[in-house]
Amino acid sequence: MKKYLYFGENISGYDIPVINEREARAGAGILLLPAMVSFLISFLTHDFTFTKIFVTLFMVDFFIRIFINPKFAPSLILGRIAIQNQTPEYVGAPQKKFAWSIGFVLSVVMFFMIVIFEIMTPLKIIICLLCIALLFSETAFGICLGCIIYHKSQKNTLKYCPGNICEREEKKEIQKISNIQYIILGLFFIGIFALSNTIIKNEVNSIENSMKCATGKCSVGKCGS
Repeated sequence: MKKYLYFGENISGYDIPVINEREARAGAGILLLPAMVSFLISFLTHDFTFTKIFVTLFMVDFFIRIFINPKFAPSLILGRIAIQNQTPEYVGAPQKKFAWSIGFVLSVVMFFMIVIFEIMTPLKIIICLLCIALLFSETAFGICLGCIIYHKSQKNTLKYCPGNICEREEKKEIQKISNIQYIILGLFFIGIFALSNTIIKNEVNSIENSMKCATGKCSVGKCGS
C-alpha cells in the first residue's frame, strides 16, 4: 500500500517531496467554475441541490489528495491532462498539504451544514466565498494563501514555495509598480463605481415608473403612450 499512499513526488535534484504547481493551479481552476455556479444558484434560487453535490465531490477530492495520494484526486487528474505538455513547476509538498488541509476542513464543515443537517446560516455564505477566494487566488494569480500561512508559521526556512516567495529577492524592474499605474488603477475603479451607480439609479427609476404606471399614477410621457 505504501506504493500508492504517499504525498508528493520524489524528484531528482529536490531534497523533499514536491508537487507540480501547474497541475495544482489547473485543479483549482477546474473546481472554481462549479464552485461559483453552485454558489450563484443557491444564492439566487435558494435551491441547494447542486451545492450539495458539489460540496460532497469537493470533500472527497480533497480527502483523496491528503489521505491517499494527490495524483489520484479527480480534479488533479484532469489538471494533469490539461497541462501535460507544459514544463512542470515543482513546489514543496509540505506547504501544499497544509493548504489543501484547510480546504478539506472547510469542505467537511460545509458538508455537515448543507448535506447532513441543512442548517440555514450566513456562515455557509462566508465559507463558500472563502473557498471561492482561495481557488480564485491560486488559479488567477498563482498565489497559494494556505502556503503563505504555512510559510509565516514556520521558524525554519522552507524550500520550493510557489512563486519562490520563500526566497527573499529584490523585485525585478518588470515587477515594480509605478505611481502612474496606481493612478490608472484608481481611476479605473472610480469609473466602475460611477458607471455602476448610474446604471443602478436608472434601473431603480425605471422600476418606480413602471409601478406608478401599473397603478395609473404616472404621466403619459413616462408611460410611453
